[in-house]
Amino acid sequence: MTELTAIPDGTTPAGATDDVRARIVAAAVGLIAEGGRDAATTRAVAAAAGVQPPAIYRQFGDMRGLLDAAAREALAAYVREKAARTPSGDPLEDLRRGWDLHVAFGLAHPAVYALIYGDPTGGALPAAAREGEAHLYALVSRVAAAGRLRIGVAHAVRLIAAAGNGVTLALLAAPPEARDPRLSDAMREAVLAAITVAPPSDGSSSDGPQDAAPGAARVTSRAVALRAVLGEAPDGALPALSPAERHLLGEWLDRLAGADA
Repeated sequence: MTELTAIPDGTTPAGATDDVRARIVAAAVGLIAEGGRDAATTRAVAAAAGVQPPAIYRQFGDMRGLLDAAAREALAAYVREKAARTPSGDPLEDLRRGWDLHVAFGLAHPAVYALIYGDPTGGALPAAAREGEAHLYALVSRVAAAGRLRIGVAHAVRLIAAAGNGVTLALLAAPPEARDPRLSDAMREAVLAAITVAPPSDGSSSDGPQDAAPGAARVTSRAVALRAVLGEAPDGALPALSPAERHLLGEWLDRLAGADA
């Protein structure tokens, strides 16, 4: 089978290159889904894609590059699904939904999930995984802007990601029939209880994981909220402050929010 069609000047049509790349990625995704990472060998991927092995290295540099591309493709639909959801009026509920989608993806695509999150020495995450983390950051920022976060946004994101990845890998490690779906719910609510406070206007919220935020905790949640809004404000949005003053305000809010904790 001819991999690419050359044109007179010796280059390759962009469409043909894209087609070969797409076939290789699709083949790798399918092999990983069926047999895990070890099934996606150079020879197996080339055979499934209908190309010669050197085509893989021309397109991706090495097998790590191909595996990253395959993981990105498998995660892309998941990330788009999360980003496409219309935010509700409750940022905390949106965060819950994001957690549940993350765990559901891992259980539905265990081989891809293990490829991304199961190897602590694997280096940088694929772009789609980074996009997922960016979406998580946006979700947490909305919680902060609503005055519901008791710690800094970045710290909260790290806690949620660590807990979400951990519970998903723990569920995947158990036989399907032995998995307890309540484990994810319990972990999610424990994390939310640790990082959120009651709504500023009503300390008697019935959401569950939040408690009243007296004293220092209330100050911290307000600082986190203002820091989140300040971070999203474009240059020039605060004409009363010089750039240096705005930077200093951000530093003070970070300190009050315990962002470095």
